[in-house]
Amino acid sequence: MPRAVWVVLDSLGLGAAPDADAYGDAGADTFGHIAAACAEAPRGPLRLPALTRLGLPQAHAQARGRAAAGFLDLPLPQASWGFMVERACGKDTPSGHWESMGVVLDRPFGLFPAHERSFPPELLRALIEQGDLPGVLGDCHASGTEIIARLGAEHMASDKPIVYTSADSVLQIAAHEETFGLQRLHALCELARLLLAPYDIGRVIARPFTGTPETGFARTGHRRDYALPPPAPTLFDAVDAAGGAVIAVGKIGDIFAHRGVASVRPASGHDALFDAALAALAGAGDGALVAVNFVDFDSVYGHRRDPLGYGAALEAFDARLPALLAALRPDDLLVLSADHGCDPTWPGSDHTREAVPLLAYAPGLAPRALGRRDSFADLGQGLATHLRLPPLAAGRCFLTERAPAQASSA
Repeated sequence: MPRAVWVVLDSLGLGAAPDADAYGDAGADTFGHIAAACAEAPRGPLRLPALTRLGLPQAHAQARGRAAAGFLDLPLPQASWGFMVERACGKDTPSGHWESMGVVLDRPFGLFPAHERSFPPELLRALIEQGDLPGVLGDCHASGTEIIARLGAEHMASDKPIVYTSADSVLQIAAHEETFGLQRLHALCELARLLLAPYDIGRVIARPFTGTPETGFARTGHRRDYALPPPAPTLFDAVDAAGGAVIAVGKIGDIFAHRGVASVRPASGHDALFDAALAALAGAGDGALVAVNFVDFDSVYGHRRDPLGYGAALEAFDARLPALLAALRPDDLLVLSADHGCDPTWPGSDHTREAVPLLAYAPGLAPRALGRRDSFADLGQGLATHLRLPPLAAGRCFLTERAPAQASSA
């Protein structure tokens, strides 16, 4: 029986989507701008031999109509390669993941658009009263690391959690693991999830941190995402209904509100995520789907606008990728994708509306160009076909249907 592995390189966009201008993202290009920054730096061009064999720079060139810096004269990939554009509105983590598993949102999530005094006063009053809080700090759009550095000392002295948002559909609560307490933070986020029911906000994120004002603050690996459940059955539900197991590594389970997920393998940091994914695959039975999200590309490098750090993280991922390829059985399928962009050279600190890669490798799969796919749901449809499941409600199977090879997504 076949198995499948879905790897999400969180935020690795391949250039502005056709509708990027509506989001203020025309010209964004996560992979291309990282490659350019590395090529211009003393460290030199990106070196991604394994991802090049799978077709990542080729898919980028296909999407943009030109090769990224340092990736000229590319060989033909040993995998199937192409790029996808999202049908759902927005550039959120849940919408990108859900569409990849067959559920396309027909309306955008709610937002808190005001940059200052971002949250409705009645929402904060309820959070303070029901959470037994002395008040809250923040109430604004912010980068997570910046706002912790700015308000961390006041938070520790006042016991007021830091509440903030961004251009995405999210409410984030940051608190010190030791002085505020991790369990208390998680309970507060669960309360916020309930209070947000009228606002249709995609996620509440717990952002614990440690440290002191003297030594500085650092976020920890005990982050939790409290997402709305998908509005319809996803590929995860189909796998579960057929008797297979979805093994979610990292934050994947949280993104799907654990619907259809058989087991969760928590891990923090890309090396730990790779170790957990390899262990999950080694123990996965027939019909299983192992799903892993490499979040640090987004949270550590994309949002913090660190193109050289992002490039180094891609190279470290690339160095470990051969071990994953070697662990595949003859009837396994590996698919690599992303959920949105987060161009580390773009103004601000938010996600960017971009095309994303679709790279598919199996020991017996003939390589071919997949061209542009007009929905992330094509990925899930392909996995459903491979796992011998009924067709999903959305998407075209990239395994059986050749896509038109449009030259550019811009």
